[in-house]
Amino acid sequence: MNKKLVAALSGGAALVLALTGCSDDSNKELDDWAKSFCDPAQAQFKQIQDANGAMQTADDGNTDSKKVQQTDSAAFQKISDAYASLAKSLEKAGPPPSEGGEQAQKNAVNELNSLSKGYADLKKQVDSLNTSDKLKFADGLRSLSNGINKLNQQSEEAFKNLEAGDVGKSMANQEGCQNQAATGNPSASSSKGS
Repeated sequence: MNKKLVAALSGGAALVLALTGCSDDSNKELDDWAKSFCDPAQAQFKQIQDANGAMQTADDGNTDSKKVQQTDSAAFQKISDAYASLAKSLEKAGPPPSEGGEQAQKNAVNELNSLSKGYADLKKQVDSLNTSDKLKFADGLRSLSNGINKLNQQSEEAFKNLEAGDVGKSMANQEGCQNQAATGNPSASSSKGS
């Protein structure tokens, strides 16, 4: 049951972490901007990745529901904090020097803050789940999974706009974004079912 939650969760992380693509084109101004966001953001990407990994390994099918709840709660808090920090990093970097960059940055900051709030709400929800009844707990986790999917859908467009064209290429060339994109989906390496 927890694997499905992690799979849904990693979709949201993938939106932020999917800064992929290669380009030989060099635009110093864009590259400097991308570096100013990607370098400090690397720690937040890792925090999201680590939290996803913790949730992925929290339930082997026999794990006590209370332990799963505690692990998921802590992970949701870390992810919420990471998205809030990413929003601050993006605000500090300023708008990318491109057409529509100011609006794309504003939208992405709003979405990152919305994701932060959404994961804080998920933390509250997981904290309130009844762990004494394993079936009710499993149903509660499934319900949380639906909430995560909604968060992912809400944020997709703003990230697409921010990462469009040359801005996305410059971001993809930055080590701070590049490394996380390659490893941003921890559920992809898991073959274990729920």
